[in-house]
Amino acid sequence: MPNAIQDVLARLAGYPRRIAALTVGLTSAQLHATPGPDAWSANDVLAHLRCCADVWGRDIGTIVETDEPMIRAVSPRGWIKRTNYLDLEFRPSLRAFTVQRAALLALLKPLAPKDWSRTATVRAAGKVATWTVLSYAERLSDHEQHHLEQFARIAKTVSERWR
Repeated sequence: MPNAIQDVLARLAGYPRRIAALTVGLTSAQLHATPGPDAWSANDVLAHLRCCADVWGRDIGTIVETDEPMIRAVSPRGWIKRTNYLDLEFRPSLRAFTVQRAALLALLKPLAPKDWSRTATVRAAGKVATWTVLSYAERLSDHEQHHLEQFARIAKTVSERWR
């Protein structure tokens, strides 16, 4: 498990920098432009990632701080309706995401390997599952990896459109 822990920590630490690198040089208009019908803008994707970080990061914190908690899952897609993330400018929102990520990493890095196995019972849509600190962190990391590819596609498309 220590290799899995080091891998997930490295990936989580790197994503804010990678998002910044993928979007460097894009204007505010480009960051808010969608690459096509029914597609998300870079700003939309970042807002979604911030909601996932809010919800899943909070759940990770609950597992770390509480013995075998019962958690009612909150959908990041529902959570976004309670935020102003979609209305924010991209660069300040990315800075907030980066600060939030640093706080999550500050919580995770000092954990002993056994602490990554701490569990919670999670209720979602009438289903019950057991999640660990590691499984939540891997879920967050894997999800963000998928969206990094989306950032790359969006940046390429909107850059070409503005040439």
